[in-house]
Amino acid sequence: MGLLDNFEKGLERAVNGAFAKTFRSGLAPVEITSALRRELDTKAAVISRDRILVPNSFRVILAPGDYQRMQAIGPTLSDDLIQFVQTHAKQQGYQFAGGISMELVQNPRLTDGLVQIESANAAGEVTWTPVLDVAGKRYPITSSRTVIGRGSDADITIDDPGTSRKHVEILWDGKRAQVKDLSSTNGSQLNGVAVSKAALEPESVIQIGRTRIVFRVLAQSASVDQYSDLRTQRQSRAPEPFREQRPLPPRPDRPRHDPGGFWRDNS
Repeated sequence: MGLLDNFEKGLERAVNGAFAKTFRSGLAPVEITSALRRELDTKAAVISRDRILVPNSFRVILAPGDYQRMQAIGPTLSDDLIQFVQTHAKQQGYQFAGGISMELVQNPRLTDGLVQIESANAAGEVTWTPVLDVAGKRYPITSSRTVIGRGSDADITIDDPGTSRKHVEILWDGKRAQVKDLSSTNGSQLNGVAVSKAALEPESVIQIGRTRIVFRVLAQSASVDQYSDLRTQRQSRAPEPFREQRPLPPRPDRPRHDPGGFWRDNS
């Protein structure tokens, strides 16, 4: 480690310490995304001219108070952190060895307002999870047909008088998605253009009435189920204690799952 590296780490500790003293109410999620961005940029390794490899397995280490506050947000936080990592990597031209996994743990030795990131490259199979962000809530797509509208018989019910009881449906075949307007009274828009039926690309925006719907596809490790607690009744459990850093065990090589060509590997 060079003199510049020591200086940068010392400066980062000073800034984090000042943050902890100033914002005694605790850590904000934006501080976690900033730390993840630094981790990606710092660990980026140039493998070849067209391949820059970055970690894909992350442990976000928090003080107990911050950990409890982040856990209260629910699984949406982990989803958003994975999406942030995926988006930043795409913008910078980074690539992953496998799906992205995100784990939040607590360390009683940390002070509120501080965050530490541990990361590693973990080869493995990638799964792609389609989700819908509707009016501030995230819904995993778990069936081939998802109806959205204000009626109680819709799969996703929204409180919007400008929509029909069954307004639109999202069709998913395991690889590709489509949106279809169900002869609604006020119509639907896809990325600002009126639509009756069209293919959905990741980050597409559907507008029905006053409701904004975003279709996303999240990359994650096949061994991680980000939505298990959305499919079953959530039960209270004790917070996971901090564990000292340990090497991640190697995983056997397996064929990569790449529905719809979302995963891009130029190697």
